[in-house]
Amino acid sequence: MTDEPIVFGRAGVEPPFARTASRGDKSENPQTRAPEPRDIRVRFDRIELNRILATYGRMVMAGEWRDYAMDFREDVAVFSVYRRTSEMPLYSIEKRPKLKDRQGQYAVVAAGGQILKRGHDLSTVLRVLDRKLLKAV
Repeated sequence: MTDEPIVFGRAGVEPPFARTASRGDKSENPQTRAPEPRDIRVRFDRIELNRILATYGRMVMAGEWRDYAMDFREDVAVFSVYRRTSEMPLYSIEKRPKLKDRQGQYAVVAAGGQILKRGHDLSTVLRVLDRKLLKAV
């Protein structure tokens, strides 16, 4: 009932895409149906997010960062950190699985677009931000 389109037309005229088979008809092959769209966006898993949030928490305690945002797209997952909510992000931590076999899927990008560190291990990449904390104290 919910998969049938709502069609407004004249009485007695059947639209070209109207259903001709009844509900009890088993002639439709489920394998010929179009597959349902899947959500194929890149995401951080729980371990990655815990590492990022641990670094974020240390920087919040130091007074350097105040807000964050997460963005999940088809090709990249981004965790952005802000000094103030109304500003541009200070740093963005990106995960690009397509670069996994090349330069590494993790990267820390500065506000101007400069890539500070790129690598295969998230903990190693996040050390760049810990160095910023040591300079701030």
